[in-house]
Amino acid sequence: MSDTSRLNQATIAAQAAGAVDPQSGGVVPPLQMATTYLRDAQYQPLRPDNIYLRDQSDIVRVAETVLAQLEGAAETLLFPSGMAAIAAAFRTVPNGGCVLVQSQIYWGTTKWLRDFCTRRGIELHEVEASDAAAFEAACAVHKPSLVLIETPSNPWLRITDLEAAAKAVHAVGGLLMVDSTAATPVLQKPLAAGADIVMHSATKGINGHSDVLAGVLATNDTEAQIWTDIKADRHDAGAVIGPFEAWLLVRGMRTLPLRMREMSRNAQALAEFLDQHDQVEAVLYPGLPAHPGHDIATRQMNGGFGPLLSFIVKGGADAALAVAGKLALFHRATSLGGVESLVEHRHTIEPHTGIPEGLLRVSVGIEDVEDLKADLIQALAV
Repeated sequence: MSDTSRLNQATIAAQAAGAVDPQSGGVVPPLQMATTYLRDAQYQPLRPDNIYLRDQSDIVRVAETVLAQLEGAAETLLFPSGMAAIAAAFRTVPNGGCVLVQSQIYWGTTKWLRDFCTRRGIELHEVEASDAAAFEAACAVHKPSLVLIETPSNPWLRITDLEAAAKAVHAVGGLLMVDSTAATPVLQKPLAAGADIVMHSATKGINGHSDVLAGVLATNDTEAQIWTDIKADRHDAGAVIGPFEAWLLVRGMRTLPLRMREMSRNAQALAEFLDQHDQVEAVLYPGLPAHPGHDIATRQMNGGFGPLLSFIVKGGADAALAVAGKLALFHRATSLGGVESLVEHRHTIEPHTGIPEGLLRVSVGIEDVEDLKADLIQALAV
């Protein structure tokens, strides 16, 4: 690979951090599907870094290199899903330990952590991290060894001040992990703001085509004990991504900056439109000046506010479901960050988590924004 240390993100992504096929001369990195590698007559590996596929794959290394450069990280690790990445980090916490997690984030994370911490006898405390005072107080009282926050959060679109959060966690000797899935490395750099580890569900915007399941962890402190433990856990437990998925991920990341720019622009336009609609009770999107986290998001996000937004339809669940049912371009499906726009009625999926019954979560794609707006207009008509 060529030296890409001084290149901008769009160039890094488009050229896959300089990866090509040196044997064929192809401008696309090759896909090697072998699960094991040859040894010579003395039974020495032909390549010491390739013995068995578990976590030894050239195309996985390419994907991790691209992600590290986009994130501004010293090292990244790919996993078969975002939850596998989170699990690897939290499995480093000893029995009887203490962790702090932002409340009302992605329900899959919260549910797994509650079950895991119960089984392991780990103290789990949940706090609204976008409330800086409450978050700092919780850190001071509980002194957690590991803290997880999510910003922008899903589906509430709450914004947490990354620098303030890192300062509060480090003051009590803890480590801060940030789920930055909704922003991707293009729009937000948690490591530069003081985070110790960044996590993404690469299934979402990083891949962007709704055809790969993947997760990633990134850090700048590769010598930290937690990072050493995470790497060992990934290898020993086999939580590795396959080469074909890694190849697809590299393919998807080539257009990541372009996609994020267009999605953010579309989402901003739709948020402003919905904010003025008489059938909409509230719009949750940090790009709106009235959003409580707008100033912080403006400071710590770069190039837009992302594709994810939520809005609350007047009339509760029945009205929201009627709107979702009439939408033609927004596919009714669960995910975010793909090129196609999606809509989800969160209360149907999370009925006991305090989600407003009228809330629709939208992942805005790269379609023409006027077509998306027209679809919302007809669906909201009464």
